[in-house]
Amino acid sequence: MSDLRASRTSRTRLVGAATTVVLAALSLTACSEGTGVRAEEVATAGTPATHSSSPSPVSSAASSSSSVSGTSTPASAAGTSASKTPAAAGRPVTCEGSVTRTVAAPLTRPVNHMLLTVTNTGSRSCYLYGYPAVRFGEAQAVPPVIGDSKPQAVVTLAPGESGYASVNLSATDGSGTHGHTVKSLTVYFQGRSGNESVGTGAHPSLPAQGLYVDDSLKVTYWQQSMDDAVGW
Repeated sequence: MSDLRASRTSRTRLVGAATTVVLAALSLTACSEGTGVRAEEVATAGTPATHSSSPSPVSSAASSSSSVSGTSTPASAAGTSASKTPAAAGRPVTCEGSVTRTVAAPLTRPVNHMLLTVTNTGSRSCYLYGYPAVRFGEAQAVPPVIGDSKPQAVVTLAPGESGYASVNLSATDGSGTHGHTVKSLTVYFQGRSGNESVGTGAHPSLPAQGLYVDDSLKVTYWQQSMDDAVGW
């Protein structure tokens, strides 16, 4: 009988020691995870855990909201790049006074010549049709064009580019008649048909002393390059 009691006492001590070890292990694990161990968990360490591992509805919703807000792109930002278009996009227009800047410059070579430079100041390319219809002073008619100066293709000016034409002001050998001095100039632009002017005209300034012209006055077609314009 004494042996039996000793055996039971020994087993009780072993179980108690084992329980102490398990509780100590749980305590260390919980501390390492920063969660701690509640008194009721220690008291019921020997019974199955009754806590659910599923997150609460509030924490789930918060987690879902955080995930969406961190990865979604605002609709306004997503459509920004698609709405941008190049400034020069669109069909070309006809070059005329409202989308160009015109400069008139007398030349020393060739003599008795003036160079017209038209620069596209618009946001779209423009077509420089035909030749400049120039009107000096109070003249009622515009001078004729040099037929052989017609280029093979219509002059096209991208934004910022320039086209050119030269004006033969007077005969170099003095054979011209009705010579006189002019101090103002208007340049009109032709449309595709070439039969009439379109848009607004340009009013480039002339030298203060004016320019001498006679009835041999004539112009070239618009050219893509300056060299082609002054070669006539």
